[in-house]
Amino acid sequence: MIISAKHLYLLLLKWIDSSKVKTDTGNHIDWLRVLPFLIIHLSCFAVIWVGWSPFAVTFCVIMYGLRMFAITGFYHRYFSHKAFRTSRPMQFLFAVLGASAIQRGPLWWASHHRHHHANSDQAMDAHSPSQHGFIWSHIGWFLADVNFSTRTERVQELAKFPELRFLDRFDVLVPLLMVGSIYGLGRWLESAAPYLHTNGLQLLTWGFAISTVVLYHATFSVNSLAHLWGSRRYATKDHSRNNFWLALLTLGEGWHNNHHHFPGSAKQGYYWWEIDLTYYALRLLAACGLIWDLRLVPKVMLTARLAHNTQQNIKER
Repeated sequence: MIISAKHLYLLLLKWIDSSKVKTDTGNHIDWLRVLPFLIIHLSCFAVIWVGWSPFAVTFCVIMYGLRMFAITGFYHRYFSHKAFRTSRPMQFLFAVLGASAIQRGPLWWASHHRHHHANSDQAMDAHSPSQHGFIWSHIGWFLADVNFSTRTERVQELAKFPELRFLDRFDVLVPLLMVGSIYGLGRWLESAAPYLHTNGLQLLTWGFAISTVVLYHATFSVNSLAHLWGSRRYATKDHSRNNFWLALLTLGEGWHNNHHHFPGSAKQGYYWWEIDLTYYALRLLAACGLIWDLRLVPKVMLTARLAHNTQQNIKER
């Protein structure tokens, strides 16, 4: 198929400016528009040619951890649920860090997540596995035109900030800057520190492509697996579940039944044995004075609405 210059221009515009995408009312997927998403996945196979080095793998793990925290701590617990407070400059910095995870802008992410909580596991929930199947809940909804626009009515208090609207509209800018920076770092290290045995393409493959794809599917697993696999401490109106392994992989987001029981808590691992790395990092930021007023689940809620199969003698934190 030959693409005309006009169509190519419109396609590039859609990749750069999200406001140029027309939202469809159905579950149609514009495969040309989501081509960059597919290319990121295919880029992981470049490891066959670029190889690996201890530095590149370590860099991959660091990029995964930092950006997962940007999603869990900032996009989720701050922008979506206002689980703590911060200053406007820090709010913008958090939004930039969140955008580096390549999961759209902060307004888009928060608005769709709030919509999920309002309709969890009901027909209107875009990523409910019980309503739409596992594959759609895991990845299909994210690509569909019907879910492309920001649900501005659900984030009106955030939409008043022009800097957040800018990041939401041009959500590709931060990832592009990150790609250039990672490649440039690899090229510089190739000559400045040859003993690290890395280069621009190798660092880009591991630090960007592989870490991003793992980050994608770990995050998406909270939408899909965390509503299918695990235990239920609380009798919420949805199918949310707690899952230890997902909690480790997502820095605490796997305590999903806890979260749906009391969404506004900055701490999703309610008890000492429920590891919540995101909360520990937020406590560190609070100790530095960068954030404050971290909300926690009230003690009365710890034993409220317990599921029938939950033991009643849960120890105090």
